[in-house]
Amino acid sequence: MLDIKLLRTDPERVKENIKKKFQEEKLPLVDEVIALDEQFRASKARGDELRQQRNNISKEIGKLMSSGKKEEAEEVKKQVAAIAGELEEMEQKENEMTAEIRKRMLVIPNLIDDSVPIGKDDSENVEVERFGEPKVPEYEVPYHTDIMESFQGIDLDSARKTSGNGFYYLMGDIARLHSGILSYARDFMIDKGFTYCVPPFMIRSDVVTGVMSFAEMENMMYKIEGEDLYLIGTSEHSMIGKFIDTIVKEEELPKTLTSYSPCFRKEVGAHGIEERGVYRIHQFEKQEMIVVCKPEDSMDWFHKLYGYTVELFRSMDIPVRTLECCSGDLADLKVKSIDVEAWSPRQKKYFEVGSCSNLGDAQARRLGIRIKGKDGNYFAHTLNNTVVAPPRMLIAFLENNLQADGSIRIPEPLRMYVGGKDAIRK
Repeated sequence: MLDIKLLRTDPERVKENIKKKFQEEKLPLVDEVIALDEQFRASKARGDELRQQRNNISKEIGKLMSSGKKEEAEEVKKQVAAIAGELEEMEQKENEMTAEIRKRMLVIPNLIDDSVPIGKDDSENVEVERFGEPKVPEYEVPYHTDIMESFQGIDLDSARKTSGNGFYYLMGDIARLHSGILSYARDFMIDKGFTYCVPPFMIRSDVVTGVMSFAEMENMMYKIEGEDLYLIGTSEHSMIGKFIDTIVKEEELPKTLTSYSPCFRKEVGAHGIEERGVYRIHQFEKQEMIVVCKPEDSMDWFHKLYGYTVELFRSMDIPVRTLECCSGDLADLKVKSIDVEAWSPRQKKYFEVGSCSNLGDAQARRLGIRIKGKDGNYFAHTLNNTVVAPPRMLIAFLENNLQADGSIRIPEPLRMYVGGKDAIRK
């Protein structure tokens, strides 16, 4: 959410940003907010004037009463009552205007960074850098669920009976590998100085609207019937929410946390839930990293965060590339975002396995996350990034470590998490 002062002083900048994001339908919101804000401030000024009048008249009542002029005092009291009635009506209108302003401000997109490439959708995202040489082996690389089934490591049919499409049972060595990767990712981030956290897996609506846009919420979140609770789509939601309505001392920053959680997503508007794949699913597990920091440090942290993901994937011999999201592909709260994509030898192309985002002070404004500085309080910046999100990451691991004999090679850093094995064999 933007600072309303920006709309007052530089509305054209806000409109130009909306155009860069190809959301022209939102342009009228800027003028609507400005008009409502003018009405609100005029009403507030009139309210302040009435309160001053009431205070002055109240003092006059006291003088009249002490002088024994009760009848005159009663007449003056009527004036106070009339002022009180007008004030009550004005305060109600002010609350309504505040709600209308906030409703519009929550929809106006955050200002993107000047370095973000301008483009309409994800087809115009820009490759930044490649890490590792993408290879295609001479032998066939089967579909990922076929690889898993060759180890009796996945049961989609049973999951379809219990839960429907978009769910799965992982079994045996594949399940152990899945958990081993998450454990390795956890320790990898702890070694980078991050504090490990297991957060709540459900959050209230005020946290949901604080961390994401309405469109994202509608397409992603599962609501608990009869409760003001939502299942999280990523632990970032809980982790940023942890700081709601807090004031953090400058010397305590940055807050660097890495969190594990299951994630639940409706995937509305997605390309469809595959019956036999685990690329796009309703439930998965994820290791995340989040940072709360001073504004001047957020871009440095942005580059560090996606660099950690690249380093982790390369340690498991998976070639990756970074892809910068263009303006039209950025969610409304994001200032800048880079996806990490892993190489798929079977598809002979890269696919997304993680996303790193700098949200500026958007989430902090919505949730009231402030920093206590020498010259007063100011809003923090927040960032988040995927460490690993199996089973999608598991697809990249299996394809890139599949051997000619059908076994799966285990890179050295991961072996201690799968019982010391150097390979998974049928």
